Amino acid sequence: MPLIWCSISAHGFGHAAQVVPVLNELGRRIPGLRAVLRTQVPATFFEPRLAVPWELHPAQQDIGCVQDGPLTIDVAATWAAHSAFHFDWPAKVRDEARRIAEAAPNLVLSDVSPLGIAAGATAGCPTVGMCSLSWDVVLQALKDDANPAHGDTIALIRQAYARAHRFLRIAPGLTLTAFHDLVDIGPISEPAEPQPERLRRAMGARDSDRLVLVGFGGVPLKRLPFAQMEAMTGMCFVLDGAVPSGLSRVHSLTALSLPFKTVLASVDLIVTKPGYGTIVEAVALHKPVVYVRRYNFADEQVLIEYLHRYGRGAELSPEAFSEGSWSHIVEKILDAPLPPHQPPALTGATEAADLLVKHL
Repeated sequence: MPLIWCSISAHGFGHAAQVVPVLNELGRRIPGLRAVLRTQVPATFFEPRLAVPWELHPAQQDIGCVQDGPLTIDVAATWAAHSAFHFDWPAKVRDEARRIAEAAPNLVLSDVSPLGIAAGATAGCPTVGMCSLSWDVVLQALKDDANPAHGDTIALIRQAYARAHRFLRIAPGLTLTAFHDLVDIGPISEPAEPQPERLRRAMGARDSDRLVLVGFGGVPLKRLPFAQMEAMTGMCFVLDGAVPSGLSRVHSLTALSLPFKTVLASVDLIVTKPGYGTIVEAVALHKPVVYVRRYNFADEQVLIEYLHRYGRGAELSPEAFSEGSWSHIVEKILDAPLPPHQPPALTGATEAADLLVKHL
């Protein structure tokens, strides 16, 4: 039976969210397709989403960025973690390549781990990278030119990326130069079917209440202005995280027994950071977004431009977010009209499958 080895970054859930629709599309075309998921993304992410048979082989595939909560990159810790991860890099690549060779996959797909690409190529497997960004570009924005180790790390990552047989750049994507054979594909997302009445019943919300998802991806929020949220008349919130007891307007996602994707499709508004999966899915579903920027993450600007061109978005400052001063922005964006531009069709998974199927 055909086997695909997937090396998936665990920097949040966005990379896994790009891989899953591609695997599902391949599974519709290739009977018996199986997937090895080489990642630290938990099984609970894949269980409600991935339709092909899969095995999780937990292992760190890259660093990405070390974050102090979803809104702050710890730059010093990021560089220290990269130095530790890339120590004795040739041995790390050989060990990963041995594991790939033992599994004998038909294809290695990496989103967007340099280790997965280097190891796949070393194992002699067809190796394809796929993402809307690459870590060399992300790190370039954090580089201290006075520290030569930063440049060495970026060069090592670029050398690994250059070993990919092909790279699929998902829209909206960054300018990437490390890959020799780059192919552009459309946006990737698999929105769920909206079930607003089911969500409203689960939350005990009134018909007049606006339902708001507060979701910041795979890096949990450390603090939220719960008292101010509870005081926002006419709003009911779903939080992807823990909620203190005694609140009537703020609900934990885990208490609702509904998948995250269903909740995202069913709310009236999303409060988030500009991350690939949430922004593309919100635009496809015509959901307004209030976002809090980080200003030093490489793909943030292209995602914001995508949101404002094809959807409805409004920025909330980190200070206003932490203080709970959301009401004016929320009311403004809820009443904003849809833009005249139709969102691009979500063709990325189909286009990726068209290119990958020959290996499987």
